[in-house]
Amino acid sequence: MFVVTGATGQLGSQIVDRLLDRLPAEAVGVSVRDVDRAVGLAERGVRVRAGDFTDPATLEHAFEGADQVLVVSAAIRGAAAVAANRAAIDAARAAGAKRILYTSHQAASRDSLFAPQPTHAATEEHLAGLGVPFTALRNGFYASTLSLCIGAALETGQLVAPADGPVSWTAHADLAEAAAIALAEEGLLDGITPALTAGQALDLEAVAAILSDITGRTVTRVVVTDDQWRSAAIAGGMPPAAADFTLGMYRAARRGEFAVTDPTLETLIGRRPTSARAALEAIVAQR
Repeated sequence: MFVVTGATGQLGSQIVDRLLDRLPAEAVGVSVRDVDRAVGLAERGVRVRAGDFTDPATLEHAFEGADQVLVVSAAIRGAAAVAANRAAIDAARAAGAKRILYTSHQAASRDSLFAPQPTHAATEEHLAGLGVPFTALRNGFYASTLSLCIGAALETGQLVAPADGPVSWTAHADLAEAAAIALAEEGLLDGITPALTAGQALDLEAVAAILSDITGRTVTRVVVTDDQWRSAAIAGGMPPAAADFTLGMYRAARRGEFAVTDPTLETLIGRRPTSARAALEAIVAQR
């Protein structure tokens, strides 16, 4: 039995879809907080059970009989995220899983300037110390975040943000396919993987140029100070904690934390990963 957590989320749902391309439904189980949102998977023959990282007692039932468990990192911010991830990993081990996989990040580091990365680093360390075969999938920075970064640029012609740096924008779909392959082909990726990224890292200056090309309208990159951006974001309705969280992303980017690219993802999925341009074309089409 292959069990995937977070199977109704943006990444987890796509992982399950790709896994079902490779395995019979009866070999796949999911752990979700709300089973009502996973009715479609149950109808396809997937085993659906309730499991909540913040309520570890629920995970014993959710992971029962699992040979492999893929823990999609908790969608929680702050210190509670590490505890939640560890609870899921420990539950997978207690359930007898012979291999545990975890969706980490390319920039996982104890000293990262972006808050999720120390969480990923601490989770990787815990996973590596269990003595169980494991894979930490170091996913590239999600390309879907570009929608937030460009803000109102398509309407105003100005992409306003703090100073940044190159980011290897990587599509959820490509990372989901890689995770499904890693699950289905045991031993293919052991330990902490290389960065699973698209082939190019672009800063927001380059993003503005691509938007100009796609739309035929000039989009200018405007750099503001961190304080100016934070004040404007909060004035626009962003909670202060969310503004500080996002500023961490820009600070980490300009330190070069997301500039790494690697061919592993392309090799794994057997094709060129989705480009940032393609991701931007999709974002423009949806607006």
